[in-house]
Amino acid sequence: MTALGAISLPQNPPEKLRAIAQAADAAGLEELWLWEDCFLSGGVAAAAAALAWTENLKVGIGIMPVPFRNVALCAMEVAALSRMSGGRALPGIGHGVQDWMGQVGARAASPLTLLREYATALRSLLSGETVTTQGRYVKLDGVKLDWPPAQVPPIYVGATGPKTLALAGQVGDGTVLTGGTSPAGIAAALTHIAGPASHELVAFVPAAFGPDGTERLLAQQKAYGIDVPGVSGTPEEMAAGLREFIDGGATKLILQPTVDEPDPVDFVARVATEIRPLIS
Repeated sequence: MTALGAISLPQNPPEKLRAIAQAADAAGLEELWLWEDCFLSGGVAAAAAALAWTENLKVGIGIMPVPFRNVALCAMEVAALSRMSGGRALPGIGHGVQDWMGQVGARAASPLTLLREYATALRSLLSGETVTTQGRYVKLDGVKLDWPPAQVPPIYVGATGPKTLALAGQVGDGTVLTGGTSPAGIAAALTHIAGPASHELVAFVPAAFGPDGTERLLAQQKAYGIDVPGVSGTPEEMAAGLREFIDGGATKLILQPTVDEPDPVDFVARVATEIRPLIS
């Protein structure tokens, strides 16, 4: 069965996250995903809070820009999230927006090399291994976590271009595609990923409930340059659109509200109670 979730956008003030996460958990939503967009809200802190406020909800971070954190620190944070939540944390890593990385003096000359070295070291550290490596970017000398997770969490890799998609298939347990990727784009991405059968494909799908939903999505499309509007309207209309993403190859559908979503708490609850029954 295709997994279903929703996004709590970082454009929401951090103090709103508690109500959103608890509403999602109470409604039975499977996953809530958070973004670490510059310079809005820290993804790890937000994920820790959301996990602490909930009982069953899985919380994804999609994605943590790898130039931002030393991989040992990232492993420590992911391990702590995993252990404290009983394995409900879903870490995602990626290049980060290169202009933002440049703003903080962390832009890598070879983002692909950095991501490969980082993902490899991260998995080894989370597996409890002692890691020594002298890569172009990742340099560790006998580093071993004292508190690795009981089980290595799935590592998701954000990707858009062909080379990064191929890398995601090699080093990740799943690939996160950007919001606005069409069903045809999902199918095309799969031709580059070539991961094992268990490899997950996470699609962020712009979504808006109600009669004004299409209008809001189109306005967002124009403002942000998103290629496809997403799904909107009644739950039945939205579910019909989501089936196209499933047919394209998505294994997880994470519904992305518009930035001007009037009620993000209600949005996550409705995804669970009104959309889930229609696509299960």
